[in-house]
Amino acid sequence: MAQTPDALPLARHALFRSRDLDEARERVAAVFCPHRLQTVAERARFDACHHHLRGRMLSLNYIEYGARTLIDPGALTDFYLIQIPLQGAAEIRNGTQRYHSTPARAAVLNPHLPTRMIWAEGTRQVLVQIDRAAMQRHLAGLLGGPPDRPLTFLGPLDLESGAGAAFRRLVMWLVAEADCGACPIGPGLMGAQIEATLLAGLLEGCAHDHAGAIARVRAAPRPRHLRLAEAYVEAHLDRPLTLDEIAAAAGVSPRALQMAFRRFRGTTPLAFLRDLRLARAHAELSAGAPGTTVTGVALKWGFGHFGRFAGQYRARYGLSPSDTLKAARG
Repeated sequence: MAQTPDALPLARHALFRSRDLDEARERVAAVFCPHRLQTVAERARFDACHHHLRGRMLSLNYIEYGARTLIDPGALTDFYLIQIPLQGAAEIRNGTQRYHSTPARAAVLNPHLPTRMIWAEGTRQVLVQIDRAAMQRHLAGLLGGPPDRPLTFLGPLDLESGAGAAFRRLVMWLVAEADCGACPIGPGLMGAQIEATLLAGLLEGCAHDHAGAIARVRAAPRPRHLRLAEAYVEAHLDRPLTLDEIAAAAGVSPRALQMAFRRFRGTTPLAFLRDLRLARAHAELSAGAPGTTVTGVALKWGFGHFGRFAGQYRARYGLSPSDTLKAARG
């Protein structure tokens, strides 16, 4: 039997409750994507509800359908979806992957693979919807450059041990915070950091096809000229720097330096410089010291084109420079 509405997770963010299957399909599709929805058993008692809290890069959701239900969205396209059963189970097909999701094993659905599910009668789930582009940006930050193929998770996600259990605890803590009236995701510096932590936690907890590349980047030894170049850049971030100057400090040609950054860091020397400057700007804006302005910080760290600075900053940190400064000042 379904719980009373005020006892359900994310009850403060209820979207609908309905016994009409067509209405439920349309309302859920408005948040996720068009899909086929039907009950499996004849004369099944269908009783659906959906609660939804939207952040910047992801959303938290609670869904139940009551009856045994077939859900066939095809490819999700724009988002990854993690389904954490609180009760019940689901049969999952995502591309060639086939498994059962239970309270001990979350389903992790890839957006570029066709999905088909059957939720058992009485299944209740908390779902984390993660923007596909945001996940790709996060992965690119770890790799030092854009990945060469879509990120594919290999579900299910173990919720009872290791990083998977930590991921579940973080999700359920966010749900509890929302149920207490807080807004733990979305606008503000804390919300942005929490969302980034969830993305990192999923990459850490669930097997995927880029794990080896991430490990190689983290373990890659740096040749001497690359170490010299990185040290020179870090020591002169507040000065105008050119590729020729950095290469001269490293004792190699500009082309050799570019090849070293590509091979060992998956990026370019000037992109490395830009990312470090963005990090310094982010730290200064996050501190929110008296007299700090977005314009002053941008100029200090070499960003003379304010529109480009704002766009690069938002792509990396999920919010604008001015929002960061406002959040730091409460």
